[in-house]
Amino acid sequence: MIPQSRKAILSVSNKDGVAELAEALVRAGVELFSTGGTSRHLKAAGLDVTDVSDLTGFPEIMDGRVKTLHPAVFGGILCRRDNEQDQRSATALKIPLFDFVVVNLYPFRQTVARGDASLDEAIENIDVGGPSMIRAAAKNHRWVTVLTDPAQYAAVLAELQSEGGTTESTRRRLMIEAFSHTAAYDAAIQAWFSQKMSDDLAEADRIFPPAWTTTLERIETLRYGENSHQLAALYRNASRGSGAASSRQLNGKQLSYNNRLDLDAALGIVIRLDQPGVAVLKHNNPCGAAVAESLQLATARAFAGDPVSAFGSVVGMNRVVDAATAQWLGETAGLFVEAIIAPGFEPAALKILQTLPKWKNNVRLLATGDFVPPVSTLEIRTIAGGALVQHSDNLPDNPDGWTVATECRPDDALRADLKFGWALVRSVKSNAITLSRECALVGVGAGQMSRVDSVRIANEKAGERARGAVLASDAFFPFPDSIELAAAAGISAIVQPGGSVRDADVIAAANRHRIPMLFTGRRHFRH
Repeated sequence: MIPQSRKAILSVSNKDGVAELAEALVRAGVELFSTGGTSRHLKAAGLDVTDVSDLTGFPEIMDGRVKTLHPAVFGGILCRRDNEQDQRSATALKIPLFDFVVVNLYPFRQTVARGDASLDEAIENIDVGGPSMIRAAAKNHRWVTVLTDPAQYAAVLAELQSEGGTTESTRRRLMIEAFSHTAAYDAAIQAWFSQKMSDDLAEADRIFPPAWTTTLERIETLRYGENSHQLAALYRNASRGSGAASSRQLNGKQLSYNNRLDLDAALGIVIRLDQPGVAVLKHNNPCGAAVAESLQLATARAFAGDPVSAFGSVVGMNRVVDAATAQWLGETAGLFVEAIIAPGFEPAALKILQTLPKWKNNVRLLATGDFVPPVSTLEIRTIAGGALVQHSDNLPDNPDGWTVATECRPDDALRADLKFGWALVRSVKSNAITLSRECALVGVGAGQMSRVDSVRIANEKAGERARGAVLASDAFFPFPDSIELAAAAGISAIVQPGGSVRDADVIAAANRHRIPMLFTGRRHFRH
């Protein structure tokens, strides 16, 4: 334990709680030094503060661009207390030694997040002295306590009061948080300027810079990962947007890693549906989905897709959950779900769901609010020793641009089903096949090594409901055998990307069975 009872330097953009922190430091015998706006804020609170300009002998210059970049400041932060030469230099130059450095940075991220920030405004919100002081204090954390977030103040003050100073373990923890703080700040600056000032670069270099940086903020540690022996945590992208990661949990136990994966997949399905829509997810694949004129009817039809698999599922809805939908869920015998994610819940619906005898405090209810797509359109997947980065497969499809490959043409009702099936199949693991009827999912074949096996499984899941249903395939059919299976099951129309060297054989098979088939020209593999 090192007594922390000498000097602190404070320079903060976010002034929440800083006056209370400074007052507590003074009570502990700490002398305060500060800059510009922070100094004025503390003096207005009645505190005795020495301006940094009085310490350095130089005024703040260039509209405050230069105020702390001086040996009298950085020498006081970086001086090693167990190094005689450092101590002699500080004594000879009359440099005070700082035990506390309280700094947070110019609001660059908040400024550019508005969407209307000019280049000059963004540049003036790039902090220079602040990150330097934070890094210096973190480097010298054996003796210096560095605070970068008002959320840290209370714990440090409690330790100061109980222990007379901060412990080495606390200073190490704050050091790690400090370097994370500056790293995230630099990443945000790099990302914004890469987007705004890369017009002269080739497309690939503009999208994929030589060093790709992103900022993820930990929201919570999870109970475990995919399996109970794996540790896991949830992070949120600093570019925000709304979605599964930023949703508010209104009820239920802590979410698991697998719950989070399924909730994200469920949300990804329903946000692409124009009508009131519901998706029922199990193991990251939809086992039921539907659209209808009301959310309650869509829910009933979605759960009818595969009632056996729906037990213990995760549910996504694209409308605020109303009382009628909640009542249907409550009255359906044997129905149990792990979690529901939706834009929100009417108070009456929330009360119903929270008091169901079979669910009570177990079912997790999450509200996303109005969905706002995230800023980034890139996704990253780790591989051993590196990562793969690609554009997300989130571009909308254009049914008006699909071509009819067969002699038979689908009528309007079939086209509606084909559009719905195509919206669903892009969310199923490849090789992916969906069967839909009256805009409800009735059969799924997912994750098979052979496409014809996916067709066979989807047919078996649908049973008699396959007759008159439409089939969607996430990629082309390499052989006509899948068309023969579809015809035998009574499939009424097919949508697929096309592009196989055997397209002519596949089309011929569809023509023989008088099955209309559309080509989209775009595949949706999801490995």
